[in-house]
Amino acid sequence: MIMLLEDYRNERLKKLEEIKARGIDPYPAKSFRNTKIADVINHFDEKDGQTVTVAGRIKAIRSFGKLVFLKLVDYSGDIQIFMKAEDAEQPGLFGARDIRLLDTGDFIEATGLVGKSQTGEISVFSNFVRLLTKSLRPLPEQFTNKEERYRRRYVDMNVNPEVRERLVRRSKFWQATRDFMNDHGFIEINVPVLEHTTGGADATPFTTHINAYDEDLYLRISHELPLKRLLGGGFEKVYDIGPRFRNEGVDDEHLPEHIAFESYAAYENYEDGIKFYEEMIKYVAKETWGTLKFHVGDFDIDLEGEWPRVKYSDLLKEKFGVDVFNPDREQLINILKENGVEVTPETTTNHLIDNVWKLIRKTSAGPYWLIEEPLSLSPLAKTVPDNPLVTERFHPIIAGTEMGNGYSELNDPLDQLVRFKEQQAARDAGDDEAQMLDQDFVEMLEYGMPPACGWGNSERNFWLLEGVPGREAVPFPTMKQKEE
Repeated sequence: MIMLLEDYRNERLKKLEEIKARGIDPYPAKSFRNTKIADVINHFDEKDGQTVTVAGRIKAIRSFGKLVFLKLVDYSGDIQIFMKAEDAEQPGLFGARDIRLLDTGDFIEATGLVGKSQTGEISVFSNFVRLLTKSLRPLPEQFTNKEERYRRRYVDMNVNPEVRERLVRRSKFWQATRDFMNDHGFIEINVPVLEHTTGGADATPFTTHINAYDEDLYLRISHELPLKRLLGGGFEKVYDIGPRFRNEGVDDEHLPEHIAFESYAAYENYEDGIKFYEEMIKYVAKETWGTLKFHVGDFDIDLEGEWPRVKYSDLLKEKFGVDVFNPDREQLINILKENGVEVTPETTTNHLIDNVWKLIRKTSAGPYWLIEEPLSLSPLAKTVPDNPLVTERFHPIIAGTEMGNGYSELNDPLDQLVRFKEQQAARDAGDDEAQMLDQDFVEMLEYGMPPACGWGNSERNFWLLEGVPGREAVPFPTMKQKEE
């Protein structure tokens, strides 16, 4: 007979009632665990013969008459609990004769002697165990459907422990970033998520409302403008790591909410930044994965050595014959259509150029630095002194992806105002991703901000080198709501 989830749940509810009828709290607040399972396994010679209390989730139950074997798992590992039926009972505890009231998925603790079974398996010999949490739903043996995995990550992490291990590496990735920045004199300062005017990137923001002021606000799309205000306030090296929000499509490289990192260093320019952030990327990769060599998609990547620099205009001229300084709109549209890229009459020339560049990018193994992006595509960057048509901007290109964005920061308030007005005009004309005119930021620049180099990258870097799409690499990806 095939049992449905409802049947399993009803069966466990009956057990729960029987447990309560015995006067046992199935959800006590206190655990007396004093040893992690890995400590027993890894230091068996020291622990052999000692009494320990371990705790965790029941992974398997095997019963052979008066003998019961439980497989117990905690975050650090798993171990066998060896139980032998006794005539005497211990109030509040479960012996081998009561094992029918326990199920896989329950959390228990076991106190007993460390030793080895007759088959040589390291075990805790405990004839009575204590219930910590009664589970009402059984964990599946397999869990492979992507949508269900993303919706029930707590199940996914139990059935597919590699998901949990990936999140540990994600934590290491950001910790290594913090360590590198802190070791080089940067200060982490958290800047606001709610903004009256959002900017620092070409993206459509999420809108929310603050009841106290009866005003609409935006969720930040970038950390940039508040961090640069800190430079105007006297800080010299600052960074922030935290969520940003972009109301755009969801695919392998884009999530509406994701963690991002931005940093700014006064009295430095893009030449300083290229050297510094190349070192940072290598350091973080080494600390997270222990290597600088990766296989990503169709690319074999080696981050060792000094990365070459390639000019934006040279690449588009070489690959498609495009003159980015005198763009031919019809030529750009034809290139994109021939390569299966959708184009609408509302698509701006700047976006057409950017989409042609993306055709090149996705076939680029790298690593290399893409430099000198046109002024029209970089409203917050300084221009190159001997070529005012391009900016001191730099992107690392690795495995078909831009793994960061940096430039010499624009600190001329009059120039910045002109560029903001151009962006606002594009926004008013219907470009939802164009930047807003931020008058307060211009005012800050009028008080004075030192020359500086800025940089930002998102956790897309982690997804890329981990070799998984974005939703696989975050704990709880945003999903369309599903009623059940």
